[in-house]
Amino acid sequence: MITIRDIRAICTAPEGIPLVVVKVETSEPELYGLGCATYTQRFLTVAHAVETYMKPLLVGKDVSRIEDIWQMAMVSPYWRNGPILNNALSGVDMALWDIKGKLAGMPLYDLLGGKVREAAAVYRHADGLTYDQLDQRIENFLEEGARYIRVQTGAYGGVHDVNSYKPEGACPGAYYDPREYQRGVVKVFEHVRSKYGFEVEFLHDVHERIEPIHAIELARELEPFKLFFYEDPLPPEQVEWFRHMRSHTTTPIAIGELFNHPLEWRSLVTERLIDFIRVHISQIGGITPARKLAIFCEQFGVRTAWHGPGDVSPVGHAASIHLDVSSWNFGIQEWNGFGPNSLEVFPGCPTLRKGYVYPNDKPGLGIDLDESLAAKFPCDTRLPQWTNARRPDGTLARP
Repeated sequence: MITIRDIRAICTAPEGIPLVVVKVETSEPELYGLGCATYTQRFLTVAHAVETYMKPLLVGKDVSRIEDIWQMAMVSPYWRNGPILNNALSGVDMALWDIKGKLAGMPLYDLLGGKVREAAAVYRHADGLTYDQLDQRIENFLEEGARYIRVQTGAYGGVHDVNSYKPEGACPGAYYDPREYQRGVVKVFEHVRSKYGFEVEFLHDVHERIEPIHAIELARELEPFKLFFYEDPLPPEQVEWFRHMRSHTTTPIAIGELFNHPLEWRSLVTERLIDFIRVHISQIGGITPARKLAIFCEQFGVRTAWHGPGDVSPVGHAASIHLDVSSWNFGIQEWNGFGPNSLEVFPGCPTLRKGYVYPNDKPGLGIDLDESLAAKFPCDTRLPQWTNARRPDGTLARP
């Protein structure tokens, strides 16, 4: 029996974004697995949970018993399904799947039933302060072979200056005007459709920046532009509004990167109120719950669109791609891409070619970590400004 010998959390920021990678070492010399536990905004807390709680709980356990280990680690703290402990559990869970693949001599996608496609179609993110800047980004992606592009002007919430009409003494933050943003989105899609036609699939991420009734209104306004999907129009606290949205628009809807518990999607999926699940895989506890969720969604015609921003480690991206190529109901994969530092720190990264990302055929996740290089890119504890979003009157908004 091969057992867990040690569990370590490795924090690194090759591209300036804090990442947490968990390394599970085994009783078999040189056999280890890697998993993603990245919760960028609270990375030190996750790392502490891995080494203070997960390690003493799991050292000595049989590495083959992934399901049992997952269930035990989930209920061990009694209170469960929060972002800190779910990410800590994800790091271990992905690492155990990586180990199982290495023991079998098979890539993860083969352990999950084998490929149903050779690669995962991805969408890229294009933005700009002006239409000219936006167009340049779109054209660069098109030249690379992209066929799915998420578009917006400026940061989430659009481009505008609210300093002229916010109240005196207003708190600092990332200010935006929800109604101005809404009008701007419609204009952006008028622009890109008139310039690029309907051969390109365009997407948009609302990032929960407007009120529910206005999110429904915007979904209707965007219908003529045939979005591939309309992302995160509502925060988790307002999911009941999706019943109204579904009855008023045919714009496809994607939701869920802020969910922590797989059951948060249950009614949305079973009532067919959404079209894509937007899941940050480490946020729900790793590959074990993600594959179950994908299979559940398949029964209701809902497709996957795993969360893939810069604050997912290359290990986490590799896990997503293995799920993508082995899940029949795959929809699309968000793809931020890897900078040169990440490619050096994480040898074996999935590769992008002409709009598709390919996993390699190495056993397990197929990706490794150079710890000596990772140590050269320490993490910064400064908090991001964009999560401190505020409306013109200074009211804190959902980010």
